[in-house]
Amino acid sequence: MSLTDWIVLALTICSIVGYGLWKSGSNKNIDQFLVGNRSLPWYNVGLSVMATQASAITFLSAPGQAYTSGMSFVQFYFGLPLAMIVLCITFVPIFHRLKVYTAYEFLEQRFDLKTRALTSFLFLVQRGLSTGITIYAPSIILSTILKIDTVYTTLFIGSIVIFYTVYGGSRAVSYTQMLQMSIIFAGMFVAGVIVVHLLPGNVGFTDALKLGGKLGRMNVIDWKFDPDNRYTIWSGIIGGFFLQLSYFGTDQSQVGRYLTGSSVGQSRMGLIMNGLIKIPMQFLILLLGVLVFAFYQFNKPPVFFNRYEVEVIKKSKLAPQYNALEAQYADAFAQRKSRAELLLTAIDGKDEQQISTAKQALKQADEKALAIRKDAIGLMKQNNERADTDDTNYIFLTFVTQYLPQGLIGLLIAIVFLASMGSTASALNSLASTSVVDIYKRIINPNASDKNYLNASRLAIIIWGVASIGMALYASKLGNLLEAVNQLGSYLYGTILGVFVVAFYFKRIKGTPVFIAAIITESIVCVLGYYQVVAYLWLNAIGCIVLIPIAMLLNQLIPKKSPAEPTGVGKS
Repeated sequence: MSLTDWIVLALTICSIVGYGLWKSGSNKNIDQFLVGNRSLPWYNVGLSVMATQASAITFLSAPGQAYTSGMSFVQFYFGLPLAMIVLCITFVPIFHRLKVYTAYEFLEQRFDLKTRALTSFLFLVQRGLSTGITIYAPSIILSTILKIDTVYTTLFIGSIVIFYTVYGGSRAVSYTQMLQMSIIFAGMFVAGVIVVHLLPGNVGFTDALKLGGKLGRMNVIDWKFDPDNRYTIWSGIIGGFFLQLSYFGTDQSQVGRYLTGSSVGQSRMGLIMNGLIKIPMQFLILLLGVLVFAFYQFNKPPVFFNRYEVEVIKKSKLAPQYNALEAQYADAFAQRKSRAELLLTAIDGKDEQQISTAKQALKQADEKALAIRKDAIGLMKQNNERADTDDTNYIFLTFVTQYLPQGLIGLLIAIVFLASMGSTASALNSLASTSVVDIYKRIINPNASDKNYLNASRLAIIIWGVASIGMALYASKLGNLLEAVNQLGSYLYGTILGVFVVAFYFKRIKGTPVFIAAIITESIVCVLGYYQVVAYLWLNAIGCIVLIPIAMLLNQLIPKKSPAEPTGVGKS
């Protein structure tokens, strides 16, 4: 990056962090630190909810995923609007009325302490692991720019986020996220305009989309019902609905965002805003990946997008073989470029036979280039078995750093940093609130002072931050980060959601049957996921749906206590 880019990057991050800390004020108790005194307006809630979900993974991995496999991932979000409606009707008013700090407090009041502790534990496991992935995403950027191992950049990024979250609390997170999302929207729009501008003079926006469509990148909707296919309209609406309902209704990283709303109405408006904007936003981010794909049909891409791994292989004894493959790849690209131009000419001429012939020729040229790339990846593995051979997360980053003008590179990279800071800060805040409110305050030290709980919250952030950094150091082995974080959630979200559904709608079922049913269901989900019986999105629906009849059956089989089993109302 140029000096201008470094200045833009530093000023953007420092100004936003400073703004958030300034707006946060002092934190004298856990009500201020964890839920911002429940005083924020709907637009702040909505942008904070969006920023928590839209981490750096979204802006690094989504364009890369569209580049490699097309737009089908957008179907993942089709269940989101339905989930927002259910949340607004059911979850939000109950959480506000009870004035809870975490979603799991409600479960003790409805069931018992052990059920609350179990769901809290499942959340802590899932969110603790996935937070590591969100920390790893921006470390990729620094690693690419500075050409050093991601281990060092991960440690650096994680330390910054821990410090920021420990000091600012929930209010700083919310105000910072509001400004972050405004800059993110503007920056991604500008990036899309520049991609189109950089295309050859005879290739416009519609030409790029047509080219992407002919090569299978505009596969927005798949109507086929296939349990093994990760992204179809059915897995999105059904499996996605259960995942989004569980994520926004039972994951403390999101519940904590809309608990900061000043009223039920403000929290509802914030969630509805998220439901209306999220799908178009994700569509445009994926579309940006398709435009980058079209751009690289006419501008030679690297054989492998992770420059760090390329530098490693070029310094090894296998460098001559890799250099030879690069020369072959250059020849294959020249052939692919000429055939892409012929396809566009055929499309303009509207001759279906010519289009079919040109499309087939382009696919053959593309397969040849992919075969050379596969050989290059094989060399990397031969040189180092631990090499990161999935470069999906580096595709958009490579385009940004090589082709965008000075200043804008710094802004786009700042956007990815800001997204990471926002989502990671929310996650650490939620991990701290669950650890302190549901475990420390409820079980370990229920009679301490507010200052003690505030200090415990800050300490919990540090502990979870260190644990998340540890997970981040392993994240390079997980492939596409966007898929990895959603797969991880799908193993646990369905079971947690099932517990909440029983709590809301099956009033006769008691705590012990639900507790046992949750353990049985989670075991079933893990087995199905491990053996890949169905695509991972379906695990969310299976977890929720399977738990309910098991809980109903156990409720009939387990003898009722006399007097009646306690509802578990206790100190939060």
